[in-house]
Amino acid sequence: MPAGRGRLCTMSGNPSVSLSVMADHVDRYQQEVGDFVPGFQLTEHDDVAGALVEAERALRGAARLLRRAAKLAASAH
Repeated sequence: MPAGRGRLCTMSGNPSVSLSVMADHVDRYQQEVGDFVPGFQLTEHDDVAGALVEAERALRGAARLLRRAAKLAASAH
């Protein structure tokens, strides 16, 4: 196992709580990435704006999957 893995789980003692916290962090990153999009659209940097929209979508999916994992972990714990 790579260094640092499992650290959050052992800190809270409850994997579902740790996963929920991670999902919240990913939500914040998604918002931050999304905040950059209009600025690049206005400067006609469609390539950058497109990459940011794709990253924002991926982060939204990651947050959703983390919440799903948290829910499943809570029922298994």
